[in-house]
Amino acid sequence: MKKKLKLVIGIILLAIVTFLGYKITTKLSHKKEVARRIKTIPNFSFTTLNGENFTQNNLQNKPTVFVYFNTECDYCQSEATKIQKRLQDFKHTQLIFVSYEKKEQIIQFAISYKLDNQKNVTFLEDTKAKFATIFDVYSIPYIVVYNKNQELLQKFKGATKIEDILKVIP
Repeated sequence: MKKKLKLVIGIILLAIVTFLGYKITTKLSHKKEVARRIKTIPNFSFTTLNGENFTQNNLQNKPTVFVYFNTECDYCQSEATKIQKRLQDFKHTQLIFVSYEKKEQIIQFAISYKLDNQKNVTFLEDTKAKFATIFDVYSIPYIVVYNKNQELLQKFKGATKIEDILKVIP
């Protein structure tokens, strides 16, 4: 009886170790794939607040900062306030705000934080919730900074100091 119990426990432990090894390997593989995919700005397609399609081909030849946000997120609201106060520091940068929320909520957010009529600020509606998948987002706000050659400079998860973002922009 003891031999059978030891055998069963051994098989269970082996199964657990094998399963955990598989999960770790899969997760590492996924992280490498995402890192490779976002090394340069990946293909994407979102909708402007005017209902037009916006892709990577619409980006200007300047550094680009993607800000993935939620209108009800306190940290996102704080980031918007800080960015608005420092807009002059971003004058040579394209700021792309992306949210999966409805257009009306995004418009109200843009107006509330006085970012709606800024030449270098674009708001996009992620109607298919693809941004999180493309850029492997697990928290908001999520900020991704690219140089003018569309090469990844840095990712920021959660609340971020504006100075930290500005430091990486050439």
